[in-house]
Amino acid sequence: MKTLIAALTLALLAGCATGPRYDTTYNSVGQSSRVRFLVLHYTVADKPSSIKILTEQQVSAHYLLTDDPEPVIYRLVDETRAAYHAGNSSWKNYTQLNNSSIGIEIVNAGWKDTPNGRVFAPFPQTQVDALVGLVKDIVQRHGVAPENVLGHSDIAPLRKQDPGPLFPWQRLAQEGLVKWPDAARVALVRPAFDAFLPDAGWFQRKLVMHGFSLPQTGVLDEATRTTLAAFQMKYRPADYAGNPDAETATLLEVLTTPPNAPLPVFPVPTAPVPPVPPTPAVPPVPPSPAPLTAPSVPAPPVPVAPTPVVPETAPAPAAPPPPPVPAPAGPSPVTTP
Repeated sequence: MKTLIAALTLALLAGCATGPRYDTTYNSVGQSSRVRFLVLHYTVADKPSSIKILTEQQVSAHYLLTDDPEPVIYRLVDETRAAYHAGNSSWKNYTQLNNSSIGIEIVNAGWKDTPNGRVFAPFPQTQVDALVGLVKDIVQRHGVAPENVLGHSDIAPLRKQDPGPLFPWQRLAQEGLVKWPDAARVALVRPAFDAFLPDAGWFQRKLVMHGFSLPQTGVLDEATRTTLAAFQMKYRPADYAGNPDAETATLLEVLTTPPNAPLPVFPVPTAPVPPVPPTPAVPPVPPSPAPLTAPSVPAPPVPVAPTPVVPETAPAPAAPPPPPVPAPAGPSPVTTP
């Protein structure tokens, strides 16, 4: 009897410990993942420091990717929970992205200032390969769109630069993981911006259409230049000085125009054509002198036969006139061609 009572008591305690039982027979169609964004960061610290910071301080991330020769992927926060990696952030119409994103921290030294300017640390190829696999897995499970795979500098451009200009965004684009401008459409629209560069207000509007949060002041202020630099670090990392140039305008235009929509044709202002000055009269070309020839040699004199002596009684016949002697030939006369 005592054994039976003990068994019933244990069963009762076990039931209380396990909590409610759920029947999962049915599954609702009207649902989707809470994860809309994937945000990539660098740690600006080595592996031990990165682990310590991300596990013992308030900042956190769902995953930490190391820079070991064989990189390790640590899962630090379950994907069903929010990690504190995005901070004060926004993209398109969403703000405070911690609750709607998954964060990946990548062990990387970040940047340092040198006499030759700011130098960013590269990402080892093995680390990039591991990252591509991790990103593929996350976006497939949660249905994250390519335009929502972002860097920290996308969602907070005024205070963050990570993952920096050396991050291989184009490699992720080749895998279909990141939105990238179509090269043919870029080549098509570039001449218009080479001929006519829009004003600061146009760049601000396009940056907002792309996803950034930026006040529309119409002035090329510090916030606009910094946001342009964040855009350039991702899509034109060779030059991220924040200048509103023709290449940046082209990339913004292509990225903010739907792929199947025609690209707008911009009127290109042309300067008035100055009148063509009259063609100056060409002075006549003096003729070339005729080739010099050696002067002709005069013909030798013709011997004259002696006049016969005629008796005085007969009239003396008139002597025949001597044949004419030709004059010496001179140079040919100058003629007009």
